[in-house]
Amino acid sequence: MAKSKYEYVRKFEQNDACLPNCWIVVRVDGRNFHRFSDSHGFKKPNDPRGLGLMNKCAEAVMTEFGDIVICYGQSDEYSFVFRKNTTQFSRRVSKLITNVVSLFAATYVFHWASFFTDQHLLYPPMFDGRVVLYPSDKNLRDYLSWRQADCHINNLYNTCFWCLVNQGGVTQTKAEERLCGTVSSDKNELLFSEFDVNYNNEPELYRKGSILIWVQKNEASTEENTTDKKKRIRRKVTTLHTDIIGDGFWDEHREILTSS
Repeated sequence: MAKSKYEYVRKFEQNDACLPNCWIVVRVDGRNFHRFSDSHGFKKPNDPRGLGLMNKCAEAVMTEFGDIVICYGQSDEYSFVFRKNTTQFSRRVSKLITNVVSLFAATYVFHWASFFTDQHLLYPPMFDGRVVLYPSDKNLRDYLSWRQADCHINNLYNTCFWCLVNQGGVTQTKAEERLCGTVSSDKNELLFSEFDVNYNNEPELYRKGSILIWVQKNEASTEENTTDKKKRIRRKVTTLHTDIIGDGFWDEHREILTSS
């Protein structure tokens, strides 16, 4: 590249490279999604179309950036975990955030009509992003456990809230007052005794969120100009709805934490 007298302005750019040997988590959050979901007629407390679209966006991001080893999503947020020794975008915070968020948002708009077949976009959705570093495997697991616990807490509350509003016929203000100060056991009892709902039977997609991981798939292939069939191994993004707080998931998928 030819030099010019203006090139000195590059010195004003800050070095925003992430610390080495740390898990990099890029979290994407919907901005003002309460208003967005209300404006676009999302079903309450959960809309499988919206959650399916979020998962589609996460799959697109994970497929594009192969250094992402696991994703976790719930409601209007998704967390993308890059392996510890990734060199993606030279580990620059600004590059990681802008590339992940822009692809996520673009995919959301691109695939909207495939999930919301009877609802046009009234205005563009917005997402923000942040980067957080976790130096140890325990820190990373605790972060993902926190997000899944948050999913359970919010979904239990929202399930109760919308049962009271939609089936109980109370106002949203009265529903908030009814649930104020209640604990999980109170909410479970309310659902079962008043609405015949066993919360444990609710779909795991709603209770546990979505986990995206890489799974190796064996595919049969035929070489050109020969009838010999060979097997080749390809990675494929797979979506799960399961517990990631206990050890079971991590014992079964040890490759996630050893991928660095």
